[in-house]
Amino acid sequence: MSTCPAGHESTATDYCDVCGLAMGAPAAAAAPAAPADAPVDTTSCPNCSAANPPNALFCEACGYDFTTGSMPRPLTPPGGVPASSAAENPSPPLTERWVAEVWIDPDWYADQESTDPLPSPGLPRVVPLKNTSILIGRASRSRNITPDIDLSSDNGISRRHAQLTTDGTRWWVEDLGSSNGTYVGDAVGALPSTPVPQGQKQEVSADDRIYVGAWTRIVVRKAAEGE
Repeated sequence: MSTCPAGHESTATDYCDVCGLAMGAPAAAAAPAAPADAPVDTTSCPNCSAANPPNALFCEACGYDFTTGSMPRPLTPPGGVPASSAAENPSPPLTERWVAEVWIDPDWYADQESTDPLPSPGLPRVVPLKNTSILIGRASRSRNITPDIDLSSDNGISRRHAQLTTDGTRWWVEDLGSSNGTYVGDAVGALPSTPVPQGQKQEVSADDRIYVGAWTRIVVRKAAEGE
């Protein structure tokens, strides 16, 4: 006696005597798997292993800097107390005191033809520069971006817009693939019209002006007494 798939005992070996089901019929063949998508050309982040476009400057998941190899800065922990390294810049500290003057420039604003309302121009905001590498951009907690020169009020500036570097005496600026470019102009004369080529460092001489965003002008200089 044999048992059919429905549980009936049958003397037949081909079809069940009770219900007619085939005896020992093989399970239905599984549907063929869908072909895998074609491989996507990506770059794996050394820090978090996330896939990124091959030309990415920063990891979209954790903020790892593919250009310099710098690790992303940690976020403030859930308790709300900043970690000791949360606001630290990983580059070496400067031995001399430098500052950046951040101006609202009406002439640059008019040249950019921005539709955002221009803030009231006035005295510059003076930002101490404490390290040999300075990030210019707009802060983003979700992307773990904490610029040294935070220009979040200017929507024409990218999150990671540009980077200032120094050997302690001379300064260079590099555009990090920003949407609207980074420009360097003289202290006198017409506004610059040619952006700094992306990925190339351009020296910023004394009294040169760095233009970014819709209205921002930056001047790097040695700190005055008391600054």
